[in-house]
Amino acid sequence: MLYYICKYTPIEAFEAMGVPMERLESDTAAFPLADSFLHPNLCSYVKGIFELCADLAENDKDFEGVVFTACCDSVKRLYDGLSQKYPDKFWYLLDLPRMGNDFAGELYAAKINNCMEAYGNWAGKEFSEEKLKSVLLKNDQKNADPSEDKDLPAVGILGARITEPLRDLIRSCGARILFDLTCTGKRQLPPPDDSRALLHDYACRLLNQLPCMRMAEAVNRNPKFLPVLKQASGVIYHTIKFCDNYSFEYAELKEDSPVPLLALETDGTNSSYGQLKTRIEAFLEELTREKNITVIKKRKNEGKMLVLGIDSGSTSTNAVLLNEKKEILSSKVIRTGAKSIESAKTVLHSILKKNGIAREDLDLIVSTGYGRVSIPFADRNITEITCHGKGAAFLFPEVRTILDIGGQDSKAIRLDENGDVADFVMNDKCAAGTGRFLEAMARTLEVSIEDLGPLSLRSKETVEISSMCTVFAESEVISLIALNKEQADIAAGVHRAIANKAMTLLRKTGLEPSFCMTGGVAKNPGVVYALEQLLHAKLLLPKDPEIVGALGAALLGLKELQ
Repeated sequence: MLYYICKYTPIEAFEAMGVPMERLESDTAAFPLADSFLHPNLCSYVKGIFELCADLAENDKDFEGVVFTACCDSVKRLYDGLSQKYPDKFWYLLDLPRMGNDFAGELYAAKINNCMEAYGNWAGKEFSEEKLKSVLLKNDQKNADPSEDKDLPAVGILGARITEPLRDLIRSCGARILFDLTCTGKRQLPPPDDSRALLHDYACRLLNQLPCMRMAEAVNRNPKFLPVLKQASGVIYHTIKFCDNYSFEYAELKEDSPVPLLALETDGTNSSYGQLKTRIEAFLEELTREKNITVIKKRKNEGKMLVLGIDSGSTSTNAVLLNEKKEILSSKVIRTGAKSIESAKTVLHSILKKNGIAREDLDLIVSTGYGRVSIPFADRNITEITCHGKGAAFLFPEVRTILDIGGQDSKAIRLDENGDVADFVMNDKCAAGTGRFLEAMARTLEVSIEDLGPLSLRSKETVEISSMCTVFAESEVISLIALNKEQADIAAGVHRAIANKAMTLLRKTGLEPSFCMTGGVAKNPGVVYALEQLLHAKLLLPKDPEIVGALGAALLGLKELQ
């Protein structure tokens, strides 16, 4: 078994030699071996491939090696590292021409021929152009999603190196994939053209696929797929962390796309699928906003309704009970324990007891937040992005930009004139700048989290915290304490660092006033003050910022019943 990573790999030529070919996908949890064997600054995708190759080389007796293409310096370093560590395997680096013209085709045909000879000598096999022609005539690849459910929103995928588990995640969120034009999408090679030599023609057709961002023809990518985008309800644009070529294309495409775009950046690991699921579901909620939704429960008494929204967050679990007049009858905030389901049950029973009602008296329970899918008694779950947007718009109809900082993540949300989500950005899987970060800083300063904000307002000297990594920032705080800096000045520096990171998110959605802040960190006056200084505007602050998500969930549930 041979593996490959690039769509420009001549997999049909190897199949003509009777060699099974399979594409490698970076889908690991960590990079312990790659970090010790490769340069630490290599991209995470390449590190993930190294981990997978090492595992295959040491544990799979059928693994022969990998055919790479020299698409970037990181892949070249990957090839060097694997060749050195496992010299008994077949590692080959194809030098890929960056053009798709006739001369480039001739050049690549010669390189493919050399590759076939190298493998033939290594494996004791022979390459035949006649067999290659037979393979090319037999292949009839289609780039379509197996899902036939036409009621699901149709999304397209663009960008770089999306993995099959991520495709499955998109489908599981309730979408059908209309097309996949990433470099890992299925190839469509036309049948051979007998007017050219077979290998030359094959090489030209490989090079003239939709160009990846490493090819010279990449400047003409947009005109090639812009017409296709109109067929989809929305497009998911996937990028690899630190691969700037695709990030630049997304920024350009965002201005021209005829349909909504969602940017997904991954780092070659499988440890952030929870946050990716939230982003995808929120995006699909935007796309299906106007569709009629079947009401889950019937009203028992015409005109009388009770809807409960539960926001299951990483730090707190919050609930809001609404009636048919959109009046908040009751709300509750408790600390999320070791199991989100138990916290949800506790907050449910507390609301029921406080209002003297039974579970059967509730017309609908809508869950949101980090643990929304883990609440079995909820009738419906909606992402916290949609819910925070709806809750903030209800409290402040004039709001256009929302910053939600919770226990483990941060979100910037932009609303349109109707109070619906127009755009959003979430932080990555790092907890920098969130409630957990603040708790760590408070512990280091030996003050309570409640006192940290008021303490910072007494600052008289500017102290900067340069790192937003919780571990590194904690080390900086310890160093400042050793320099006898005042607690108030250090606390203010921590809050400015959080405000600067939050501004990065806000700028990505657009700084459109009025501004609102939700989530537990909105109760911290030090963070609020630092943000207002950067925004040059006052923040709209809910009386109970922690319940805005639960309020939005209840409002959306009420809308379904009415």
